[in-house]
Amino acid sequence: MDSRSRSNQPASAEPAELEPLTEDRLGFDPLVVFREWFDHAVAQEVPEPTAMALGTVDEQGQPSVRMVLLKGYDEHGLVFYTNYESRKGRELERHPRAALTFFWPTLHRQIRVEGIVSRVSSEESDLYFASRDRGSRIGAWASAQSVVIRGRSELELRVQQAEARFAGQDDLPRPWYWGGYRLAPERWEFWQGRRSRLHDRMLYRRDRETWRRERLSP
Repeated sequence: MDSRSRSNQPASAEPAELEPLTEDRLGFDPLVVFREWFDHAVAQEVPEPTAMALGTVDEQGQPSVRMVLLKGYDEHGLVFYTNYESRKGRELERHPRAALTFFWPTLHRQIRVEGIVSRVSSEESDLYFASRDRGSRIGAWASAQSVVIRGRSELELRVQQAEARFAGQDDLPRPWYWGGYRLAPERWEFWQGRRSRLHDRMLYRRDRETWRRERLSP
């Protein structure tokens, strides 16, 4: 590429640098910090603010990561939904520990969460399933998530079969193999980038009924 071509390339957008992440700006409750950061991401209209990378491991210790969506959070943990018989579902049933990462590059922030995972109640899963649009509910019945299929036509046939099964029925039941998981945090890390690469990293570790806050070296 010659110099003239290079000059026509758009400059990469650098996120605006935020104020340093200092101890006196943070309390000792990581949920409060998470709520502040999450609400800020939503207010700034970052793309897919609820998207989070979910890391699990299988019985051989092989890790796998995929993106899921945060569907709720409170003092008990962070909730997402999936097919219990998918790869992540099977891995969580065998090894109910996981890690989550939110990354908001336009804010130069990420949040890492680690903890124990358990299923949410049937009532909670039912309530959320009922809130989904009909196409998503049909999809939950049609897709045997993570199972090898012969082609797209097989999936489309399963959708047609599910549509026929529930024709004229608005209140689709939740499949027994589909529902929510809640990750109860034992560790939170709040990462705020610096142009110097001397990033701010604040770690919260569960210490019985309280949280221990520590700064990590970048």
